[in-house]
Amino acid sequence: MMEPAPLQQVDRTYVLFQGRKLSYFAGCDYFRMASHPAVLRAMQDGVKRYGLNVAASRLTTGNHALYQRLERQLARFFKAEAAVLISTGYMTNLAVAQAVAGQFSHALIDEKAHVCLRDAAQFLGCPVFSFKNCDPADVTRLVKRCGRGARIVLLTDGLYSGPGTVAPLVEYLKALPKQSLVLVDDAHGAGVVGPTGKGSPEFTGAERRRIVQTLTLSKAFGVYGGVVLCSRKLRQQIVDKSHCFVGSTPLPLPLANAALTAIRLHRNGMGLRRRLRRNVARVKAALCAAGVEVPAGPGAVVPIHPRTANQASALRQALLAAGIYPSFIKYPSGPAAGYFRFVISSEHTPAQLDNLSGVLGRVCGKPLARPGALR
Repeated sequence: MMEPAPLQQVDRTYVLFQGRKLSYFAGCDYFRMASHPAVLRAMQDGVKRYGLNVAASRLTTGNHALYQRLERQLARFFKAEAAVLISTGYMTNLAVAQAVAGQFSHALIDEKAHVCLRDAAQFLGCPVFSFKNCDPADVTRLVKRCGRGARIVLLTDGLYSGPGTVAPLVEYLKALPKQSLVLVDDAHGAGVVGPTGKGSPEFTGAERRRIVQTLTLSKAFGVYGGVVLCSRKLRQQIVDKSHCFVGSTPLPLPLANAALTAIRLHRNGMGLRRRLRRNVARVKAALCAAGVEVPAGPGAVVPIHPRTANQASALRQALLAAGIYPSFIKYPSGPAAGYFRFVISSEHTPAQLDNLSGVLGRVCGKPLARPGALR
């Protein structure tokens, strides 16, 4: 995989690319919290008050009171029994798997699950079976295959970052034995979906008791670090058994301080989420009118899969000509040939949104049948 050209994000919704300032519809900073003035002030204040780094594991001399305060606020925001901070979002699922290793007889994992979940599954110490993407019927089939008395853990994304769809968590819980656990990587759902931004469990109405929700602070919260939302019992197991927790330095204190401000903004953030949903609806409606297929899910992602290499090249050129960064990506769980992935934020202007949908409609749209026309 080739390393892409460097980018410098500027003015919240733009990027400097090869000497040009282009509208930026990529990344996962859904609310542009990474450049929010209040978050930046909290970061700067954290540097002055705490320095950069505790330089030690939390189980030695690095267990600063700020981490405990942040965990309490995260548990409160998501209405979870407990929260534990992990150094990175990627490591959260590994930490959980290390903590519960040997407790389950079988693991079921969505075939399109993020690679961090696949890495985590290797620590569980049990057979791992893949099921079809977002398919409760296939989960039911595999549960029967596991046999009576099976102790099952299911691993899934909460909101899939490619199509922007949400996993059917309620149906999974119904299909699984009562003592099963669902590990939900909600990196893209937390803060984004659900009436109050609590992520895919809230969006689907799934009971949290049998769900472990993991997330990153680097997307909807614009900062850095990972979080496991779980029971107090599992939190203690992570502290006791997870090498990812025991042997790593926690996130820098200025980032923890900034995260507290980001959580406060989200707690009062109905306007932010309404603006994001309005922007997403604006783009998707324009694309549908132009005959461009868009996913029906609630995510702020608009994936475009070029039909040919020529169309991909034409779209790239059209985007650059319109002053838009061409966010073409190749990712382990995505199409092998790559695709264009456009992420709408709450902070994009109507002019930027209309410019994007106009280009996509012209290059990728299909003529729509007139009302009453023969088919």
